[in-house]
Amino acid sequence: MRFRSAAFPLFAVVSWGVMFPVLASALTRVDALNLTTARYLLATAVLLALLLAREGRAALRVRRRATEVVLLGVLGFAGFNVLTNLALGHATPQQIALFASGTPLVTQLVRWARDGVRPRPALLGLSLVALLGVGLVITRGRLDGLDQFGVGALLMVGAVLGWAVYTHGASRFTEWSPLRYTALTSVAGLLAMLAVSAVADVTGLQHLPAAADLVAVAPQLAYAVVVAAVLAVLAWNTGVRRLGVADAALFMNLVPVTTFAVQILRGYRPGAVELVGAALTIAALVAANLATRTRKAPTAAAAVAVTDRAAVIEPVAVVAR
Repeated sequence: MRFRSAAFPLFAVVSWGVMFPVLASALTRVDALNLTTARYLLATAVLLALLLAREGRAALRVRRRATEVVLLGVLGFAGFNVLTNLALGHATPQQIALFASGTPLVTQLVRWARDGVRPRPALLGLSLVALLGVGLVITRGRLDGLDQFGVGALLMVGAVLGWAVYTHGASRFTEWSPLRYTALTSVAGLLAMLAVSAVADVTGLQHLPAAADLVAVAPQLAYAVVVAAVLAVLAWNTGVRRLGVADAALFMNLVPVTTFAVQILRGYRPGAVELVGAALTIAALVAANLATRTRKAPTAAAAVAVTDRAAVIEPVAVVAR
């Protein structure tokens, strides 16, 4: 049962690892903000259609949780995706993926701040080791590469923090199905993306893509919508529900492995320093999460929340219906 549950976050992180090179190629034709908005305009429509078909119009009501849904949607969908796409203009996909793999560590800190679940002291030391590994990859071991820590790094720090808060937030909606949580938070994120893109277009910071540009990136957009935005996010939130926040976040360590593999298949040849840095980062992140995973047995109520099949949405089953 636990192995099957692990398949959900595994599918999600592999999908996202492939996504970074895919989006990087699309950004040559469409601006980052417009690409993100177009992606989630389509993805949100799909998610809402699935939610209405499966749970009915009553599932659209947020009642007293509107503020929390809006905040999590803006941070998780708009924050992570917009900042990541902008960062891809300043760094390579494999560098971005390494920053994304820091989500497990940040998630632990978010749990500490919001729930009082204090991480073990080893976390801080291992965090520094992971940061050193990221530094080796970005600078390739040369001090004159330190200037590459600029805008792209700052954007990814914000993106990772937003996704960590969103992941933690999923654990606070145990009465909602993963499909409902995903769909309603995506609506909030989409509205924020539309507002930011409109301002950027009007002020000239970016330009509306021509129809030819959208056609040119249609394959990338199709992957980013169907696989990386709909199926992967549904799978991720299902994994969080079944495994818990800390254990599910651990799978983010596989994002850079996937991205590096894709880039190597595309002809990229990493240097020895990059490989050492990537290995160091992944090893530190895995060790940090293993050191801080919750070992307490779940309460009876929590166990019901995790294993109640009526409360869990199987992403593949949803699409097949």
